[in-house]
Amino acid sequence: MARFEHLNLFPPSLKLRRQAEFRASYFGFEQSKNLRGFAMRTSKEESKAASWFWLLLAFGGAFSSRAGALPDLVVPEGIGVNIHFTRGHERDLDLIAAGGFKWIRMDFSWGGTESRKGEYNWTAYDELTANLEKRGVRAYYILDYSNPLYEETVVTKNPVYGGEQRDTASPQHPESIAAFARWAGAAVRHFHGRQIVWEIWNEPNITFWKPKPDVAQYSALALAAAKAVREADPEVVLVGPASSGFPWEFLESFLASGILQHLDGVSVHPYRNYQKAPETAAEDYRRLRQMIERHAPNPEKAKLPILSGEWGYASHTKGLSLETQAAFAARQQLVNLSERVPISIWYDWKNDGPDAGEREHNFGTVTQELSPKPAYVALQTLAKQLAGCRFVRREPLPDQSDYFFVFRDAAGAERWALWATKEKHATHFTLPSGVKTATITNSSGEKALMNPEGASSFSIDLELAPKYVRFQ
Repeated sequence: MARFEHLNLFPPSLKLRRQAEFRASYFGFEQSKNLRGFAMRTSKEESKAASWFWLLLAFGGAFSSRAGALPDLVVPEGIGVNIHFTRGHERDLDLIAAGGFKWIRMDFSWGGTESRKGEYNWTAYDELTANLEKRGVRAYYILDYSNPLYEETVVTKNPVYGGEQRDTASPQHPESIAAFARWAGAAVRHFHGRQIVWEIWNEPNITFWKPKPDVAQYSALALAAAKAVREADPEVVLVGPASSGFPWEFLESFLASGILQHLDGVSVHPYRNYQKAPETAAEDYRRLRQMIERHAPNPEKAKLPILSGEWGYASHTKGLSLETQAAFAARQQLVNLSERVPISIWYDWKNDGPDAGEREHNFGTVTQELSPKPAYVALQTLAKQLAGCRFVRREPLPDQSDYFFVFRDAAGAERWALWATKEKHATHFTLPSGVKTATITNSSGEKALMNPEGASSFSIDLELAPKYVRFQ
């Protein structure tokens, strides 16, 4: 669902997330009973396991099989946002880095970088990549969309409005497939060593594949591109298929094509009905993981991670409130971590328009004018409160719809993340042994110091937005 934004050529009505197809020139793309004494209990066996756990954590980087490997499951290393620009936008990038985001996901347009056969211009992406590196942010680039130099014009369905329109067909003939693969290999070769994650296409299971979705066509392209990419840079990180939702038949066919031999991760976009909160994605991840295991060519590939490459909820008048959007943004990241998802890209970085009633205008973490929305603050707070922490377990609560996640930092200290999925209510907790005080921080960054003065328990009002607990 990623798009380009051309500030000079396109009117605002064309800056809709599902509509852009990169027909313009490349230059200018703006683009979770009282719990007693659980916290510090550790058996001898658990202690040994914990020792190995933290040893592996400390030296985790040494075990990476690829130079630009996927991040470890430590906050905030996998938090990202979609953007729609390449050049300039320095203030956007400063705010992205300040928000704790470590990734941007952005379209890498074939048609925009190859305007003459065999001649490639990477200038705008050179600028964006350099600007990201200066801020400690990594790029997640999507090798996507077609090129009129190699494919014919077809009548297709508009991704937003459903009416007919004319577009360039997706690569589906020998010449266009070979050309796409050459271009993909050239791009990866040019950006060698820049720790970029590359993705093959964007949502090929819906109308982003022209003239209509075709898993066989897409799989053929993905295989050709993957082989070219591996030849160009064997160490590069490559993922796909970036499917919209979990289209099980499509995924089954794609994973059965042999593509897993070439991938480092399976990317999906877990969008769902707004009545379904982020926690509902856990079951889908588990089903997909079983599918990967079934089609994996070897035990190593059976353990390929799943990436949440794009997923958001809009804060428009018929959608979610600003506060619920913020709660879902943080919960999405937390649930993904609990499901071992190494990268979670929130859609979108900023609002795409001013209409409060238009869904496509209101996915952002900031407004069009870059004023932080509650979602930005919620993600920034999560990144700060759990910085350096790894998910350990979910603890049960009296209400099974409540979430209580235990994290640990590198020193072994626990931190908690807690939230309700229904109405606000108080829940009581036992103060861990040896702890004197607890600091509770809500998703807005507001802190409350709990000093029980000898009491063995304290209470927290659980809300839709997570609260974070540290102990002293």
